[in-house]
Amino acid sequence: MNSTVEILGFAREASWLPWAVQYFFLVGISAAGFFLSVPGLVFGRARWSAVSRQALLVALVCGLTAPVALLSDLHQPGRFLNFYLHPNLRSWMAWGSFFIPLYLGGLLLYAWLCLRPQLAALAQSESGTRLAAVYRALAYGGHDNRAAVKLAALVTAIGAVLILLYTGMEVMVVHARALWNTPLLPLLLATTAFTGGLGMTALFAAITRQDAAAPLLNRGIALTQWLLLALLAGWLVSGLSGISPAAAEALAAVRGSAGWAMTFAWLLAATLLTIWVAQRRPHSLVLVALLALHGAWAFRWILLMGGQAIPKMGSAFHPYSLTLTRDGLLGIVGTTGLFLAVYIVLTSFIPWNEPARA
Repeated sequence: MNSTVEILGFAREASWLPWAVQYFFLVGISAAGFFLSVPGLVFGRARWSAVSRQALLVALVCGLTAPVALLSDLHQPGRFLNFYLHPNLRSWMAWGSFFIPLYLGGLLLYAWLCLRPQLAALAQSESGTRLAAVYRALAYGGHDNRAAVKLAALVTAIGAVLILLYTGMEVMVVHARALWNTPLLPLLLATTAFTGGLGMTALFAAITRQDAAAPLLNRGIALTQWLLLALLAGWLVSGLSGISPAAAEALAAVRGSAGWAMTFAWLLAATLLTIWVAQRRPHSLVLVALLALHGAWAFRWILLMGGQAIPKMGSAFHPYSLTLTRDGLLGIVGTTGLFLAVYIVLTSFIPWNEPARA
């Protein structure tokens, strides 16, 4: 009986770079932040008031930063126009070029409608200064139009759902990547997006010393982490049982790899630690927030960068090495700088820790 042992390896560079990780991370957190803003700003639930305002800030900061990372991944902004000049409506990535403006446009309208009363109040408090005219123009009368807020929230909600759907689907449909080709992927990305959204909201709340929001946010973080463990367990069972050929192929590809064993162990340990801290220290904000953000980022890095390291063919892994170039660490630092700049501008112009309702 003859047997063949493959010893050839093919060097392949990663086609999706850290820019993609940053985009998936930020746009997912933005969508989650929007949904977290709805209970307090749309339905007027008192205990969600402070959380929802910080969540709206999270949605805006991450939502305005995410498209820059996406454009950077295309290497020159002009390529984005090809999605509109030559649309391929059978591609989830092409549909994303329509979903992004829908979501961002709805989010900006929703935020403006929610903030109009506060902008009018700021115009009065800054009377006699140059900022007063700016606040007055932005407030546009400062009316509290509940019907308009609910309509804008509905449009934004549709856009946010489509964002969460397309970011999962455009990765899931890549059959050549066994780690990606699972119907659970959109749910996994959405779940970790809410983990990141809750974590970023907790971090923003900690900065403004709104410690009262901690128990509510920590319960949400623990819930999303339990859901993540359940989804990962489902993926593992589907692979071991052979129900999912793609999951079985992915498990077979990484079998015997010490690096992947450590990666899975790290992800599991980080998830369990986040749950433990969130439940044992319900009034802690910073530590739980950082653990939640780490989990959301790590999942996307493992999925996107690690998934490309698994060979499509051949016997060798193709691990990605983070370089100091604009496509590597420098790009991550630049995106972080833009994120901080947007945060500083928005928080300098509007005091987000003041209670206000649309």
